Amino acid sequence: MKTKIFCDTADYRIIKKFLKNNLVQGYTTNPSLMRASGAKNYKKYAKKILKMCTKKPISFEVFGDNSIEMIKQGLKINKWAKNIYVKVPVTNSKGKYTGKVIKYLSDRNVKLNITAVYTTHQVKKIIKSLNKNSHSIISIFAGRMADVGRDPIPIFKESLKLSKRYKKIKILWASTREPYNYIQAKNINCDIITMP
Repeated sequence: MKTKIFCDTADYRIIKKFLKNNLVQGYTTNPSLMRASGAKNYKKYAKKILKMCTKKPISFEVFGDNSIEMIKQGLKINKWAKNIYVKVPVTNSKGKYTGKVIKYLSDRNVKLNITAVYTTHQVKKIIKSLNKNSHSIISIFAGRMADVGRDPIPIFKESLKLSKRYKKIKILWASTREPYNYIQAKNINCDIITMP
């Protein structure tokens, strides 16, 4: 199995540069990256990217902080293009699990990228909330774990085991810190790694 590389950027020029390069097989963005890339209007900037990026998967994140707002934004973002994965944080700013949002959007066949995941307990909950016939990515923040002295490998191994039964659920190595992380991800057959 090959670990896919997604490029973690909202920079229009970088996305354009890698469009025809098979090394990069998708893109992940977030509101901070969009702002850093000069986006004044989230929707306009995303649509500018989507005009050229029509085939490779790309994630755009909701920025609401309650279930109703997240669902509304998720449904809107999903309509922008067929190659979009709607990024939803696993918890809101108050630490509340966003299971309602995940279930609602997933049941409506919205492709999801569940982000800022840190534990296998969270992965189990996410898998329970997901519609198994809908494409989904679970983004585990390896780099941030390592930053505080936790080895992310056991969590990935366990998560890959949990998701193995479901063809449409992929595990993504997020918050990559160094090129060696790609070797680590590849050695455990992680589905995707996102790299700046």
